[in-house]
Amino acid sequence: MANNASAGEMDLLRPDSQDPTPLYMQVARKVRAHIESGRWTAAQGLPSERQLVVALSISRVTARKAIQQVTEWGLVVRRHGSGTYVVPRLQQPLSRLSGFSEELKLRGISAGSIWLERKTAHASPEEIMAMGLGSGASVSRLKRLRTADGTVMAIELCRVPTRYLDDPLRIESSLYEYLDKQGIPVVRALQRMSATNATAEQAHLLSIAPNTAVLFITRVGYGRDNQIIELTHSYCRPDYYEFVAELTRSVQ
Repeated sequence: MANNASAGEMDLLRPDSQDPTPLYMQVARKVRAHIESGRWTAAQGLPSERQLVVALSISRVTARKAIQQVTEWGLVVRRHGSGTYVVPRLQQPLSRLSGFSEELKLRGISAGSIWLERKTAHASPEEIMAMGLGSGASVSRLKRLRTADGTVMAIELCRVPTRYLDDPLRIESSLYEYLDKQGIPVVRALQRMSATNATAEQAHLLSIAPNTAVLFITRVGYGRDNQIIELTHSYCRPDYYEFVAELTRSVQ
């Protein structure tokens, strides 16, 4: 998909020959400004190298290095045979409880799942303790990659007691949407966030280098009866995720 940037937008990318900064870096910084300001949005294709060469009167090498620099900043992703696209970012307010699919839908971004595991099993000692289950309880385990406009943003492992979800194959996209329809919504949650280093397997799934720092999120979701409905562990790429909290201060 080509970027249908206007002539005016392209002109803003033009480097200044009097600036001692390398031309490719000037172009890369201007592309970054376009993305961070919202001028170019998630899943929107960047101008091709040829378009940059023609519009900005720069060399093919300069155009290629500029796009490579923006890629290294984690702002765009290259898709073979298709082009270079702006990477979606999920900015999630800490004051609102919502699911991954719901948050992306609010932003006009397509949420998706790449399923790695959907099965039921006897609850492990960790699950029994974390979810307050009785011995011999069973859980449905849902492990998947969460995607936004086709870009992998997180690894998610969710456990739900089978009394709430007896068949994990019922979940095609949104767990919360399914639970809402069953009349057992998650109405509150405790969420903890910390940093950890990606294992080799996690790094492979997230397309990052091993030991890269990732955001580790644990969420425990409760129903109306204050019983635990979900225990979810997520490993998120920090360059794709932002959490926002609004703070107030009382002034005399």
